[in-house]
Formats: sequence, C-alpha cells, structure tokens
Amino acid sequence: MISRTTPHPHPVRRAALLLTATLSALSLTACGVIGGDGDGGDATSSRRSYDITVGLLLPDKDTARFEKFDYPLIKERISSLTNKQGKVVYANAEGSQAKQSEQFGKLVADGVDVILVNAVDAKAIAPDVEKAKDADIPVIAYDRLAEGPIDAYVSHDNEHVGQVQGRALVNALGGDAETSKVVMMNGEPADPNTALFKKGALSELNGQVDIAKSYDTKKWLPEVAAENMRTAIKEVGLGNVAAVYSANDGMAGAVIEALEDAGVTDLPPVTGQDAELTAVQRIIAGKQYMSVYKSFLLEATGAADMAVAKVQDRSIQFDALARERVDSPTQKDIPTMLVPVVAVTKENIEDTVVQDGVYTVEEICTQAYATDCARIGLT
Repeated sequence: MISRTTPHPHPVRRAALLLTATLSALSLTACGVIGGDGDGGDATSSRRSYDITVGLLLPDKDTARFEKFDYPLIKERISSLTNKQGKVVYANAEGSQAKQSEQFGKLVADGVDVILVNAVDAKAIAPDVEKAKDADIPVIAYDRLAEGPIDAYVSHDNEHVGQVQGRALVNALGGDAETSKVVMMNGEPADPNTALFKKGALSELNGQVDIAKSYDTKKWLPEVAAENMRTAIKEVGLGNVAAVYSANDGMAGAVIEALEDAGVTDLPPVTGQDAELTAVQRIIAGKQYMSVYKSFLLEATGAADMAVAKVQDRSIQFDALARERVDSPTQKDIPTMLVPVVAVTKENIEDTVVQDGVYTVEEICTQAYATDCARIGLT
C-alpha cells in the first residue's frame, strides 16, 4: 500500500505545470548538474560522468505505451542529459516474471550504473533488487512500486486514477446511479497498482452504485477480460449491465467487443486508462466513455532525470524531483515522484493528448472516424 507523508498537489493542471517547471529548471542546469562542478568533483571526473549506462526493464508489449512512448522518451532524455554519451540498455519481459528476473540479473552482472524497472511482479522481483543493492547499483521503480530495497519510485497517483474512473462512471449514470448494476474489471492481482486503482474506484462507487460483479484479470490480458465479461453478461443479464469499470484501455476494448458480440447496440459507459490511440478513437465514436491520460512525457522525463541525478549523487536535484514519500510492503519512506492525471472524454481530446503531442489529429481521425471527429469539432 502507498502511504503518503506529504500531500500530492492539486488541481491536476496546476500540478502538471509545477512539475514541468521543476523538470525545465533541471534541464536548464543539466550541464552544471551532470557535467559541471555543481556538487563538487574535478573537471576530469565531471567529463567522465557523461558516460553512464541506464538499465531499463519494462514488463510487457501488450500495453502500447511502453514500446511507443516510455522507452523512446527515456532513451532520448538520457541522451540529452549526458551530451549524447549516456546510453540505455533496454529489455522487455513480455509478461514473464522469470524472463524479467533473467534480464535484471544480466544488467547487474554487466555493471550498469542504475536500473529503472517496471516490475511484472512487484513481490517476486524483490530478490533481484537485493542483488542490485549488494552490487551497489541503485534501483528506481518505474510506474509500479516494486518491493525490496529500491532507491526511488516514479509513477502517478494510482489511487487517484481509480477515483477519476469511479467518479466518471457515477457522473455518467446520473440520477440512476444507485440502482445501476456495475461490473468491475480490475487488473492483475500481482500488480500493486491494481489494488490502488480498485481502492480509488471503490471510494467513489461504494454506496453510489450496485456493484454486481467484480473480477481480477490475469496479466491484464484482454482475452481474460472478455471471458469475464461474457460470464458477467450471463449472470447479471445483458440488459442489466448499466456500466463497466475497466481498469485500463486494453481490457475496455475487450469488454466493449464482448458486449457488442452479445447484441448490445446502445453501449453502457465503460472506463479505461492510458489513453491508447484505439481507446481515444472509441471515445470519439461513443463506444468508450472515458480514459485516464497519464503524461508519459512527464513520467519518463522525471524518471530519467532522477536516474541520472542518483548516479551522480546530486542530492539537491534528486530531492527536488522526489518530493513525496511512499511505503511498500518491505520499505518505508521511499523517495517518490507522483505525476498528475486527467480524465479524457470526447470534450477534451484536443486539449490533452493532441495538445501534448501524443497523437496528431490525422492519426486519430482516420477515414473510419472522420465523421465522428467532425461531429465533435476535431479537425
């Protein structure tokens, strides 16, 4: 569980501006931080400090953002901070905890300077983190809070993500909320974020709606979510499913497909997370109610900045990034950066994912969605 010892900033847009300002300030001083004499050290050691190796381990390829955004953004930021001399050694576990453990061990054996890891299994990875600690290699948990002696954590306020999703469903149901049957499609139980998303969602849904069925989804697999949805339709009744809480966009797509296959033409509100391109298109088409947009740019940039600051022992810069503290089951007071989130609906697509350069209007408004885009003024 996450236990905050300092409050996260609100509102979302103000928080994003504050974090952007912090990262921008660090960028402007990057030459001093990484290659100058900022915290001491002679010029020779400063020049050598550009040559660093960051190990990056991501958990799967089913979640589109990891390959398309997180890895390229982190790689680009590390290069920028180190005068193009720093490098990123990247590996994707493709959903396998055993494979990720092997990848982790190789990074330790190769003596990388720091490891950024998004754990497939937060608990199972703890022994690998211990090995890195023994080898004096800092480990920063990225997006998911890993167990073991990690040095820092970069993610979003995941409980708030669930709150945003739950609140959206209650608002969508309006005056019928209390009598509405809602199906909950939660994520992988081994992912610590799942419990936080669920806790946040339940804080908005409990007492407001009738939660008819709730499922955990092995490895976040859309095919598992689809099967669970088919079961829910049989047990709750096709006409009785008033809304579906889906913890992410991949499962939301599977849920919607299962509902359509069952004969639903007037789809109930369905939530999501990650603002994947296909999800944004479903939102425009009126098939998915909303998604949660988590700025990949801010999260990836912040993680890269934190990793470099940690390697160079630049405590002032590191502390400026890690302003909060969280607890894991094995460690307390972990230095943490929490990046804000925002609900994406058809009303604010242009002001969020388009404005931030995640997708262009042309990428979203393909021929299949041209009419839908025109209907909401997205041209």
